[in-house]
Amino acid sequence: MALNGILGNAMSGIQASQLGMRSVSNNIANVNTPGYARTKVDLIARSAGGMGMGVQVAGITRVADVFLQAASLRAGSDASRATASAALLDRLQTQFGSTNDAGGLYGRLVQAFESIGSAAVDPAERVARLSAASDLQSFFDEARRLSAEVRALRDEADRRIGGGVERVNEILTELQSLNTQAQTLNASGSDSTGVTNRQSELLDELSGLMDIRSEVQPDGRLFVRTENGAALLDNSRLQLSYVPSGTGAYGADYGRISAIVSSSGATVDLTSSIRSGELRALMDMRDIELPAIAAQLAEFTSGTSDALNAAHNNASSYPPPSTMEGRNTGLIANDLLNGTGRATLAVVRNDGELVNRIDLEFTAGGFTVNGNAGTTVNDLVNELNAALGGDGTASFAGGRLVINASAAGTGLAAVQDEASPSDIGGGRGFAHFFGLNDLITSARPSFFDTGLDAGTPLGTGAGQEMTFRISTPDGRSTTEITIPADQASMGDFVNALNNPATGMGGYGTWSLNGDGALNFSPSPAYANYDFDLIADTTTRGDTGLALSQILGIGDAARMSRAESFSVRNDLRSNSSALAFSRLDINGATVPGDLVLTEGDGRGGQALYDAFSTARRFDGAGGFAGGTASLQAYGARLAGDVGSRAARAERAADSALSVKEAADRKRMDVEGVNMDEELANMILYQQAYNAAARMIQASKEMTDIILNMGR
Repeated sequence: MALNGILGNAMSGIQASQLGMRSVSNNIANVNTPGYARTKVDLIARSAGGMGMGVQVAGITRVADVFLQAASLRAGSDASRATASAALLDRLQTQFGSTNDAGGLYGRLVQAFESIGSAAVDPAERVARLSAASDLQSFFDEARRLSAEVRALRDEADRRIGGGVERVNEILTELQSLNTQAQTLNASGSDSTGVTNRQSELLDELSGLMDIRSEVQPDGRLFVRTENGAALLDNSRLQLSYVPSGTGAYGADYGRISAIVSSSGATVDLTSSIRSGELRALMDMRDIELPAIAAQLAEFTSGTSDALNAAHNNASSYPPPSTMEGRNTGLIANDLLNGTGRATLAVVRNDGELVNRIDLEFTAGGFTVNGNAGTTVNDLVNELNAALGGDGTASFAGGRLVINASAAGTGLAAVQDEASPSDIGGGRGFAHFFGLNDLITSARPSFFDTGLDAGTPLGTGAGQEMTFRISTPDGRSTTEITIPADQASMGDFVNALNNPATGMGGYGTWSLNGDGALNFSPSPAYANYDFDLIADTTTRGDTGLALSQILGIGDAARMSRAESFSVRNDLRSNSSALAFSRLDINGATVPGDLVLTEGDGRGGQALYDAFSTARRFDGAGGFAGGTASLQAYGARLAGDVGSRAARAERAADSALSVKEAADRKRMDVEGVNMDEELANMILYQQAYNAAARMIQASKEMTDIILNMGR
């Protein structure tokens, strides 16, 4: 071999060794750099005519396994989804507390009923009554705070979705720029491993936000898609768009995550394509988990309020109140009023002596007041005024029935007939249905058994309407349906809702039950679809209430109830006004008889018994409708919130274990092993020294040859 050949071989060895040592140095320097995969120098032997001609560097490659990387990205998405859900639910569970936590919601309810029980033992003890009113208010204040906390978490999740979408756009923009660099470097045969490492680092971060899969192109570019195939980055890039609503209010119309294709300007809906990662966790928390808890909380507090009001309306304070002002029922004067059973309204002197009694009986065809028949709310007012005579007056406006005792030193009380108690809507007696002596007040309807039937006038104005959105189980909006709500009667309105052409008849059936509650049953094909009320322009008569509020249509009407309850103001300041007594009245009782006494504690005992007495609850969140006591439902609610948080924590632990295993397998291939790199460094140093000795030997041979010619 000629000396030039020897020198060429040696120089190729030195160059290859230098690149090898540079690669090893980079590996060692980035041993703890996230997303860095070790590199290696690919060498091939050169030969000519069967003779070795040194070594050639084929390239510097990044050691990676695309399958292990894909597994790591999937595990990263799932882990981010699980940990984000667990973190939010853990925060909420801490707020609710356990059944053993005296400061938690359930603990406050237990304390309130214990105070009621203590006050019922001695009805004349005002301090105990004051404590009972205060403890009840503490319970409803806590329910209001928890509902506000749920709304705050929904708002936080919504804002984090907006921030996550912004970060996705930044990552895709940088990946597009890196694609250009990788394409240029590969075309020129330059080292592109630095660009590839940055691409990998960004993919890891992107997988934490949403589920993705990547494809490396022959020219070095990286294409990114969601797991279900929606292209995020290929020859063009998607620009994601999301505008946070700025509120966590129940019934808020949250937007969709949309995307604009940079090359064509076309808009696509990506919401349903995001199936894992932090963004999916935040959407599920905002739209599924937190609303379910809010619905359960609202049903629990509403049930508590209703149970207390049922007992309080069937009792009286001593002396009795001179005015009974009802709640806003959502009724109007010409509404039909019917039911079953009997009740008595009495005018009583402050010393408990009966002045006047008015007997009411309800039937399917209407009602009677002291035997005089009527059918509408207006008829009820007229008949009450006739029966009261000079002892009192009745009026109805703005959905409220108000009854006043006329003479000084007299008051009003109502009681259910023990053998056949009155039932106007959902088992509620006359006084309870109208809220004449409510203990707990609310600015909006707390139950939706309206007592209305199909023949009742609808009471809305011309042009008023409701709009519903129907969405698929994966969140895609399929259609919006606007239904006119200015029909003549409730039956006509139900028919409009069920119209298969212009209403929702193609998706399910609306029905008005015997208690006047409006219910929707989706058809089997649409059982998992979402039916959301997104607009309601109705107002019923002079009540100031929309039909959706009266009938409980939509999340806003149902879930916001937990924030509306409070103990009646006058009862908090004057504990003697609490109804702890009960009328002693029967068919033989006449004016002049003693019907109310101060030492009577039957009303207080009924209030206390409300805690353990079974009552009906509507389905809410993950709870099916059925019968339960306040004690059982409250314990179940506290347990459910804790169970949700525990399940989420277990899911997060499991997902993190899978991620750690996937990352470990990936690092076994991509990671830098210091012992291996130091061994490679020694190998390249020795190769470098060997090549250098060949050059030295060539120099010595050249010197000898030159000296021989002298």
